Amino acid sequence: MSTGLPSRDDLIGALSWKMRRLSGETVLFHQAIADRLGINPTDLKCLDLASGPEPVTAGRLAEVSGLTSGAITGVINRLEKAGLVERQPDPDDRRKVIIAVRPDVPMTVMGLFGSMSRSMLELCSRYEEHELALVLDFVSHAADTMHAEAIKLQEKTENTGKSTVDA
Repeated sequence: MSTGLPSRDDLIGALSWKMRRLSGETVLFHQAIADRLGINPTDLKCLDLASGPEPVTAGRLAEVSGLTSGAITGVINRLEKAGLVERQPDPDDRRKVIIAVRPDVPMTVMGLFGSMSRSMLELCSRYEEHELALVLDFVSHAADTMHAEAIKLQEKTENTGKSTVDA
């Protein structure tokens, strides 16, 4: 009996393509935000990671971002030069530095995301609660899968000293 829907394979193929497109559009959107702040997209993501409720050290930022300590130093230098963060001594360990987001930055960044946030809320209004729960479940598992796959690639790079791709 036909459901009137495309086949499972066709749906998965279409979903795969739309996810790739969403990923690309997300990168371009974050590039535009980063451009407005005078930084690059990697710096923007690290700024987001440093904006959490707990203070973050440079070492912890390297750990959660997957960047090397040398790369994180460059990120922090650029964020500091752009006036977005400042280095502060860790009161518990003088050898460490806390990366503190300047107080005005969250509102500035939120302002840049404001139109997108409103548009996404409008998009969500098209769906019933059970549909939103399904989308949330899918996106949550997709993010976990993406994270796990990124770690696999990082481990392969670390083990071989160069980037590798599975066939």
